[in-house]
Amino acid sequence: QVQLVESGGGLVQAGGLLRLSCVFSGTIFSIVTLGWYRQAPGGQRELVADITSGRGANYANSAKGRFAIFRDDAKNTLNLQMNSLTPEDTAVYYCNVRSPYLRDEYWGQGTQVTVSS
Repeated sequence: QVQLVESGGGLVQAGGLLRLSCVFSGTIFSIVTLGWYRQAPGGQRELVADITSGRGANYANSAKGRFAIFRDDAKNTLNLQMNSLTPEDTAVYYCNVRSPYLRDEYWGQGTQVTVSS
């Protein structure tokens, strides 16, 4: 089993920044994709960014140039640095882990990000 717990969300004005963190526990295999997704009110859950072992990071177009995803292995965390936030970034953000060695994807409970105009 894998457990994921997100934190770092909050209320910020447009142009501000936040850093989200996802603490993971349990077995994390060497070949793994860790990602951040978000779901806006009334919207679908969509990929923001992910990072795959040995292959680097992938970003949604809306995140390119503003967000950075990275792992901090010393703290067992997946992080998302979000800069130049806009109201369109308002959503619940979820971390995710998937691997060819896991039967299921795993999700955290989500953390709310609200960006005001």
